[in-house]
Amino acid sequence: MTKIDDYIAKRSQDNPKFAQMLEQVDLNLEIGIQVRNLREELKMSQRDFAPLIGKPQSTIARIESGTTNANTMTLAEIARATHQKITIQFTPI
Repeated sequence: MTKIDDYIAKRSQDNPKFAQMLEQVDLNLEIGIQVRNLREELKMSQRDFAPLIGKPQSTIARIESGTTNANTMTLAEIARATHQKITIQFTPI
């Protein structure tokens, strides 16, 4: 473990709110990676992808960078527009 890993582990243990925030950041990044991978599989730019799902390009950029919480409605719109199915999976941590 690095010093930053130690710091994060200690702070998460001492501060449940920090741990919850960290989990949300991880989730946002995972969603962003999945959306970017899908878009790239479709060989589309953000500019081309955005009108397909009815969102501005800036929204796509925020989702892909993990700086926004993509709600289930937005994810459903992405899935529907790209003929995909969303699956939710719980895995042990």
